[in-house]
Amino acid sequence: MADDDIILSELSDDDLVLQMHDDLYDGLREEIEEGVGILLERGWSPYDVLTRALVAGMTIVGADFRDGILFVPEVLLAANAMKGGMAILKPLLIATGAPRMGKMVIGTVKGDIHDIGKNLVAMMMEGAGFEVVDLGINNAVEKYLDALEREGADILGMSALLTTTMPYMKVVIDTLKERGIRENYIVLVGGAPLNEEFGRAIGADAYCRDAAVAVETAKSFILRKHNALNA
Repeated sequence: MADDDIILSELSDDDLVLQMHDDLYDGLREEIEEGVGILLERGWSPYDVLTRALVAGMTIVGADFRDGILFVPEVLLAANAMKGGMAILKPLLIATGAPRMGKMVIGTVKGDIHDIGKNLVAMMMEGAGFEVVDLGINNAVEKYLDALEREGADILGMSALLTTTMPYMKVVIDTLKERGIRENYIVLVGGAPLNEEFGRAIGADAYCRDAAVAVETAKSFILRKHNALNA
């Protein structure tokens, strides 16, 4: 295989970044970790490594997932490789005070223990440069609210896979309204039995049919929020 001949440290910066996009696509975690290390050694800022090598690579993965070229197992592998790179960058990004896209609290609602879709959204959001706090499964309204407040989050993501647990999303949104804090958060909902109509009916900001859509939706809402603040 020709790939065996590629020595990452011998590539120019531009070629290395392109190779990392390929390695992310192929889910090669060790190669991504090595690539991140090389770019940092060459004096790249952690933020540039994140955006130009990792986020740009995951954007390609996200687009191909949306278009049905890649499937869940491949995306999970790519996200896992991304996590390897992120583990190296995270402490450095915090230390350098790099700009972040935004912060999301995500979790499956009370009574529901499905998490593959939610995990995929969390990984893809991290891949897009968001900070993600994953609450796991079976979350009561207090758990969401505590996390939103504690983390200073911008976005609340809720998922459900059972028709019986879907209405609980409305309980959470109604509670946000009762406490007068609904406007503070972008609320995104998803899961197999949901649709746009349901999302509108319960008062969510948007329904996201898959992880790629969730990332695009979150980005556009955050952009609008920033523009509104700067207006």
